[in-house]
Amino acid sequence: MSNLAPVSEPRSRPDGAAEKPAASVVVPTLNEEKTLRAVLEPLRTSAARLGLELIVSDGGSTDGTLRLAVDLADHVVVHRGAERQTIGAGRNAGARLAQADVLLFFNADIGFPEDTDAFLSELISAAQEAGAATCRVAVDPAEARLDDRLVLGTCNALFWGWNRLGLGMGRGECHAVRRDLFKAFGGYDEQLVAGEDFDLFRRIAKRARRTGGPRIRFLWHRMVYEDPRRYRQRGYARTMLDWLLNSISVTVRGRSHSRTWDAIR
Repeated sequence: MSNLAPVSEPRSRPDGAAEKPAASVVVPTLNEEKTLRAVLEPLRTSAARLGLELIVSDGGSTDGTLRLAVDLADHVVVHRGAERQTIGAGRNAGARLAQADVLLFFNADIGFPEDTDAFLSELISAAQEAGAATCRVAVDPAEARLDDRLVLGTCNALFWGWNRLGLGMGRGECHAVRRDLFKAFGGYDEQLVAGEDFDLFRRIAKRARRTGGPRIRFLWHRMVYEDPRRYRQRGYARTMLDWLLNSISVTVRGRSHSRTWDAIR
């Protein structure tokens, strides 16, 4: 906590009201100048209509990320520590500023469907009712290749199946979690370099199997679009192997297989 510094004053609501937001949206960033505006602008537009709170949690960007964040988010917090912040720690730092009862986590390189308001409303409702929610992740059809459709389509089907079986899975591109549930589980494991998204939903699902408590709802008919930059630079075989090794290591040993997770920009 001592390595975190707020860099913006809370944005005032036009009507002067002080009602609790319908949901708090947390976007972790690290040198995302190229993609951040495309994420925050539709969220900013929806925030005005749905009563959302936008929070950017920055890991110490050295490009123009913070300028964009201050312009478009309600709250911005920055990691100032010497050691690189894990994305789990970044998400948790943003969540600590949240005022709403539902937390939405989106990566800083995703795209939303055209009916963003309806998508966000449905995601919020699903988390309120079930406890947590997620959706499919794909590459935007305008730039998707055959390998994108095949590999990510298979992943989506697999992750949907895991949730149907009560095993728990949700990619960090889109997580929705009730705040009370998030706090009960201690948020994301900040020690995990990779696999923190899978780990949180795995823990939620594990308790649900044992106690019948809050569960994860996978919105198959809903989708967000991710930037394919990692697949283009590293290839699917290497990326999928990284995912597999990290998921096994997190499940069996409680720590990531990867010692670092390269930021590809």
